[in-house]
Formats: sequence, C-alpha cells, structure tokens
Amino acid sequence: MLFAAGFGTRMKALTQTCPKPMIAVAGRPLIDHTLELAQAIQPNRIVANLHYLPQALEAHLAPRGVFLSPEQPQVLDTGGGLRQALPLLGDAPVFTANTDVIWKGVNPFEVALNAWDPVQMDALLVCIPITRCRGRKGVGDFSCDSAGRISRGGDLVYGGVQILKTDGLHNISDEVFSLNLLWNKIANSERLFAVEYPGHWCDVGHPEGIAIAEDLIADDIV
Repeated sequence: MLFAAGFGTRMKALTQTCPKPMIAVAGRPLIDHTLELAQAIQPNRIVANLHYLPQALEAHLAPRGVFLSPEQPQVLDTGGGLRQALPLLGDAPVFTANTDVIWKGVNPFEVALNAWDPVQMDALLVCIPITRCRGRKGVGDFSCDSAGRISRGGDLVYGGVQILKTDGLHNISDEVFSLNLLWNKIANSERLFAVEYPGHWCDVGHPEGIAIAEDLIADDIV
C-alpha cells in the first residue's frame, strides 16, 4: 500500500497544481523511487490511495499496474485509507509505504521482510537512527529495547515502510484516523517492533528536502 493521498501542504507552492508524489526528484516523480523498491520484491499487488489532484497520479500509476483506491469526498488519513483499501489488498499482513522519502542503501522492503516474525509481531517498522537521516525536521520517533520492541520517544525515526497485520483496523470506529492509533494498541500488547535500516534516508516532505534528497542520491555513501 503506497500512501499518496495527502495534500502536500508542507510543499507550499509546489503542490498547488501538482500532487506531492508527482514532484520531480532526480529526474523522476517522487513516488517512483518508492514504487521501484516495492516492485523489486514482486508483491502480489500494489495499491495506492488517491485524493488530492488524483488525475495525474491515476494517469501515471495505472499503466504501471498499480491498483487505485480513491478517497472521496474526504481524505481518510493512513489508517482509514488502508482500511478502505483492504478489499484490494486482502486479509494477509501488508506492506505500507510513505512515498515522500528517499532510501539510500539496501531495499527497505527486503529489510522488513527478512526481519518479519508473525508469531511475535503485529507490526514491524523500518526505522533509521536520526544520525543517518537527512532533511529531518525535529526529533526521533521511537526507542527500541534489546528484543526490538519499540516505545514512543527516542532517536529512531520511522522511515515510512512497515509490515502490518490489518485485523485491528476493524476494531476502530473512526472513519478518519492515523495508523498511530493502531500502533498504540499494538504497543500495549507488546507486539510493535522495529528493524534498523542499515543505510541512509531523506525526508522529502518539504521543499528543502528535494535538493537534500538529490544530493543523497548522487552521494557515494552507502
């Protein structure tokens, strides 16, 4: 599931006529950098949610075999959007991915897949130490114990890729809600885990992030 429905308000004028996932980064639409990584693991299906200026995304993604989950009349946030897309995704655990980031190094989907343990985990988040994050504004999101269980606060930044069991979405009554709500419930059951990404990462959710991301892509750093 690729999250592509947001308004991109942090991008200011850049998203007045262009949805954020279609902004060019290193000569390609931003969403293509994540889509290529997702396609590399050959999933059964890739779904993207749409809301703001959807026509450009529809025209770009549909020919690439991406299934579309339009959100109208309102955007449903990550949790509500994922739940709406479940008829397309099925009942098995799913990958979700934010599409406004750049990864430098190994494929984060493979990192998650190699660490996934459905016996212990209901969610596995790919996280990066803040020292290896570029374009990040603010502090980290999580800390991690020796077993890999995570709690709020710390120097780990959620990179936007996870594996998630979706059963708990059906127990949330809100129509519009963030996946943070489900993560809190999973954390209370001690089944929220992280795996550390060994490479570098960039937040491209704000205008300054574009040049920072392009520098990271061109950098020889691994």
